[in-house]
Amino acid sequence: MKFRFLLLIAFFTSSVAFSQGNNYVQNYNKFDGLALTPPMGWNSWNKFACNVDEKLIKETADAMVSSGMKQAGYTYINIDDCWHGDRDSLGFIHPDSKRFPSGMKALADYVHSKGLKLGLYSDAGSQTCGGRPGSRGYEFQDALTYASWGIDYLKYDWCNTDGLKAEGAYKTITAALRKAGRPMVLSICEWGTDKPWVWGPSVGHLWRTSGDIFNCFDCIEDHGTWKSWGVMQILDKQDGLRQYAGPGHWNDPDMLEIGNGKLTAGEDRAHFAMWAMLAAPLIAGNDLRNMNQETVEVLTNKDIIAINQDVLGVQGFQYSKLDGFEVWFKPLNHGNWAVSFLNRAGETKKIDFNWQIEKVKDEVFKKELNANSILYKIKNAWTRKSVGTTKNGLKTEVPSHDVLTLILEK
Repeated sequence: MKFRFLLLIAFFTSSVAFSQGNNYVQNYNKFDGLALTPPMGWNSWNKFACNVDEKLIKETADAMVSSGMKQAGYTYINIDDCWHGDRDSLGFIHPDSKRFPSGMKALADYVHSKGLKLGLYSDAGSQTCGGRPGSRGYEFQDALTYASWGIDYLKYDWCNTDGLKAEGAYKTITAALRKAGRPMVLSICEWGTDKPWVWGPSVGHLWRTSGDIFNCFDCIEDHGTWKSWGVMQILDKQDGLRQYAGPGHWNDPDMLEIGNGKLTAGEDRAHFAMWAMLAAPLIAGNDLRNMNQETVEVLTNKDIIAINQDVLGVQGFQYSKLDGFEVWFKPLNHGNWAVSFLNRAGETKKIDFNWQIEKVKDEVFKKELNANSILYKIKNAWTRKSVGTTKNGLKTEVPSHDVLTLILEK
């Protein structure tokens, strides 16, 4: 009897311990049901860097609506680095009171009133890249704070992370966001150093695949200890990654430089088309308040956006390349296809593409375009006009640093 009594006590004690242990198990899985197509929005960094304040964000939200970008599908207004003030005596973060005098909750309410969503930036390290307070050691407090403000999207950077392992650090912020209870898109921004495409799909909704983009079509900016990459250099770094992307988990080649004054009109088109072909997040990085019509037409092109937002969620692939001229294909829903003829060269290139002869196979996602058995109607995604069918070959030209993007429909 005594033995049975002791056994019962031991069982009860172990059960309590086990149940208590379960209380502390963290959920390292991101919120489901978000970013089922690549996120579309705007981020402050490319154009404004640390020069962010409440007035800019409100005016940008207004411009996203008035410019037609919201109607085209852009949703997120994301404040990057340098919004931070100090932590209070309990460790809770506050926005810079001079830059954001009304507070983040009021700003989120304003953005939400426009039918848009608000995003913020933080860092896995002790300080952000801009020297503001990072989230290391404050992850759960910060997540609770962001949730109370009504934040919808978190870009989480990787500066000043001495001794941390990326996968573990990002799992911590994911657990913190889950505990806080408000669904947020998590943008993993550790620059592709620790292969986030391998472990990121369950942890975040998108992950950077490289270092920062540079406002240049085809060049590298060397900072000494690190480099920034032109649009074409970033494009090249996506090679071998497409199998990791899909609905709810996207390769992120960084934000757009369209409309920031350094790229030509053709280069802007090529930049936008290739990000669409990559099923990349479309996060504008220009001043939405001061856009010329050319920039608006690129950023709001419905057919290019439709390629990007296709529900199949398959990232495009390079089919061929020769002397700076590349052909890319992207499988779309309902058996349709997108194709981009990208001219990276310094001179105009001629196209002579025979749909009947070319056999386009996507070996990763098991898709095949065979114009011998299926007749496709062809639409120019930039002019939005019909240009025949795949019964006849394509003969045309693409100017230097420009792109021709077509949609093939059954």
